[in-house]
Amino acid sequence: MVYGDDWALVIPLANEEDEFAPFVDALRGTLDRLGTGAVYFVVDRVSTDRTLQLSQDLASNDPRFRAIWAPENRNVVDAYIRGYREAHANGHAIIIEMDAGLSHDPRAIPMFLRVLNEGNECAFGSRFINGGSITESNYKRTLLSKVGTILSNVLLGTRMYDTTSGYQGFHRAIVGRFLAYPLRSQAHFYQTELRYLLRRSRFAEIPIHYKAPSPRVSQRAIGDSIKVLLYYFKLRLLFKAPHL
Repeated sequence: MVYGDDWALVIPLANEEDEFAPFVDALRGTLDRLGTGAVYFVVDRVSTDRTLQLSQDLASNDPRFRAIWAPENRNVVDAYIRGYREAHANGHAIIIEMDAGLSHDPRAIPMFLRVLNEGNECAFGSRFINGGSITESNYKRTLLSKVGTILSNVLLGTRMYDTTSGYQGFHRAIVGRFLAYPLRSQAHFYQTELRYLLRRSRFAEIPIHYKAPSPRVSQRAIGDSIKVLLYYFKLRLLFKAPHL
């Protein structure tokens, strides 16, 4: 199946100089097989190596890639949202978010596109269903992901196997909804927040293979997760649970 120019990838980058070439090669291989598509690289001040320059050079030579310099970003959520805003403004029908550095395998992109072309509004990558996996990960990081999913399902009423993965895709209308919503998370709990808010949408979970790039999650990110989780739990107790 050929998807044309109606789909895009949103990929924040930070200090990816060493892994940039192999990651781009893998992306190009998938793009070539699918028939184009667009890639939005978002780089901000967190990145201190040549990642921005490499992204700009690539964009000048391959029109499928766009380099976005976003010095105003305050956190990782801002990076994701900036990429979504650019892709949404350019009219892409399907927008997929993934991590760089081959922690997410580009070869899974066709599966996301297929699921989103089969009546689903959202496609969520899952490491904890049949066919999914985590490699090169510290056990504490894996435990945090599993505990986060359990707490989300118990406290927020979601029914998913993995609520913390950052590999996910949406129809344009869904992206428009969460771009207009005041997301509360400032760190990686944003992935769980989105899944919670979109729990009533038509979604499917897709098995993905995840290679953890880092052995630790910051205390600040953990604190942010707890704060936002309790916020939505309290709203649920008050029968004011929001959804998109």
